[in-house]
Amino acid sequence: MNEQQWTNVIESKHSLFRLNLKEVWQYRDLIFMFVKRDFISSFKQTVLGPLWFFINPILTTIVFTLVFGGIANLPTDGIPPILFYLAGNTLWGYFSTTMLSVSNVFTGNAGIFGKVYFPRLVTPISTIISSFMRLGIQLILFWVVLLYYIYRGEVQPNYWAFFFPVLIIFLALFSLGLGMIFSSLTTKYRDLSLLLGFGVSLFMWFTPVILPTTLVKQKLGSYGFLADLNPLTPIFECFKYGFIGSGDFNMTRLLTSFTFIIIILFFGIVVFNKSEKSFIDTV
Repeated sequence: MNEQQWTNVIESKHSLFRLNLKEVWQYRDLIFMFVKRDFISSFKQTVLGPLWFFINPILTTIVFTLVFGGIANLPTDGIPPILFYLAGNTLWGYFSTTMLSVSNVFTGNAGIFGKVYFPRLVTPISTIISSFMRLGIQLILFWVVLLYYIYRGEVQPNYWAFFFPVLIIFLALFSLGLGMIFSSLTTKYRDLSLLLGFGVSLFMWFTPVILPTTLVKQKLGSYGFLADLNPLTPIFECFKYGFIGSGDFNMTRLLTSFTFIIIILFFGIVVFNKSEKSFIDTV
């Protein structure tokens, strides 16, 4: 009698440090389905559909320009206000949307997780990819505005602009790490999800989206170094420095930020794997 050959074997082996990337790759079709689902559900029964990818950053940039650049008259490091706020909103929109979406992985997909087996890492990865699509569209808008100011001679990009894919990757990894940590915590403490949205909005004020880092350091005086503790700050400043030619960019701080993000990602994976075993009993 011939031995049966199984295509998939479900084992009880579980490690806090195991990513199972090979198994995740086997479920790549499922990742595509989740990405498609997220894209369609985002604009289902809307009039303008994907145009909201453009409308949201445009409206936010206009409001920031009028309120902070016009009424409050806040400096923008010599960068045209529209370009300054658009650059910040593009990166911040990706980070905040991705992190909040990943933080809802367990609670938002409990019904599916309780019925079908697949690598749980598939869901946050699909969220990262879905957000990449939105970011790509918004980057096109940013580059169009950037070309206008380059034509006018008001900004001068440099070779650091070619480094932006690395910045986006680490921004995604930071969103993934933080999102997995909060996703694991909200399975037991549901009220934490209510505070998370407020916390993300508050965190924006400590990131160079509205206020330039130089202004924050000036206001903090001898405590100006605290502005560099935010791991997003070097990424935002490098992005602006590369494309616009202005910003508080420092290579050492950027490498420190990358190191911190890797640590957060590692910790997020450990917490995520630990919660994966028992979350269905607590959600």
